[in-house]
Amino acid sequence: MRTIRSVLLPAAFVLPAALTLLSPAPSGAQELKDFGSFHVGGRQVSLSGYPVTESVFTQGAAPTRVDPNGDFEVEQMYVQYLVPAPQASKYPLLMWHGGGLTGTTWETKPDGKPGWMNYFFKAGHPVYVSDAVERGRASWARYPEIYKTPPFFRTKKEAWEIFRIGPPDSYATDPAKRVMNAGMKFPVEAFDQFGKQFVPRWTSNDAITQTAYHALVQKVGPSVVMVHSQAGNFGFHAALAAPDKVKALIAIEPAGAPLPGPELDKLKGIPMLIVWGDYVGTEAVWTRQQPASVNFARDLNARGGDVEWLDLPKAGVTGNSHMLMMDTNSDQIAGLIQDWMKRKGLMN
Repeated sequence: MRTIRSVLLPAAFVLPAALTLLSPAPSGAQELKDFGSFHVGGRQVSLSGYPVTESVFTQGAAPTRVDPNGDFEVEQMYVQYLVPAPQASKYPLLMWHGGGLTGTTWETKPDGKPGWMNYFFKAGHPVYVSDAVERGRASWARYPEIYKTPPFFRTKKEAWEIFRIGPPDSYATDPAKRVMNAGMKFPVEAFDQFGKQFVPRWTSNDAITQTAYHALVQKVGPSVVMVHSQAGNFGFHAALAAPDKVKALIAIEPAGAPLPGPELDKLKGIPMLIVWGDYVGTEAVWTRQQPASVNFARDLNARGGDVEWLDLPKAGVTGNSHMLMMDTNSDQIAGLIQDWMKRKGLMN
């Protein structure tokens, strides 16, 4: 059942199915011109008045005095970058992950195959993969002294079902008893390996995360931004805040979008591609979330914007989970995105 897709967008807004005839996937070795990492954003917080304790940090060692009072750097973001030579794209590609995940989303897939960081690097893009505020190498801050709400931890059942690998109530602790959606392209034999990527998330940190993304865009400069899931809203608002810097936006199953209205006029000069996978109508989370990006695209296009909608099943690309950059046909999808960037004049 895919009732949402039957009322998505007028045909003029939809990426042509003919684009499934792709140029070949990038091959051969790119020269690595530069690589590195940095932290961006954040602020200093000073704590005082908390009790001093003792703790043993290494088995057999003497207790160590622990003083939680002092100055801390918090709310920063971590970014890793790879710059190819020659560079085929006009702008760097910033890759922003979803909720409860890190930049690992874009790196090596759970089944050990190269991810989209590798794909787009080989296609000639400088790639910047971030761990957002509170995630991975960006690090946490103390709770409740700095973060005001407790963290949430994703179960494997939630991921299996919300990421549409299987239908509702199809997860089982025993991998042999799990039921997947028909034709599923996620490498289910690597699902437990995928579960090792899950990290805690906080519901109270959207504003500070958005601030860090703004700082990243300002630091890197004119860029193409690729967002997934929770990062969708961050990407749209980053474009609203810096329409001179965000040269294009690629939204992979965005969980939310700005409300229709005159503020969207700021985005009319930014080409956008919104991509959705399969089984959307089978999971209540997405039947609630997807209309936000539908309404956003309709309103922005009515204002003279340039939003294309790629419904993968309608384009003949079926079986994709919410983690479509990890699915076994993910290079085919990356090729569609790469061809869109060529059409939009984003390549040299």
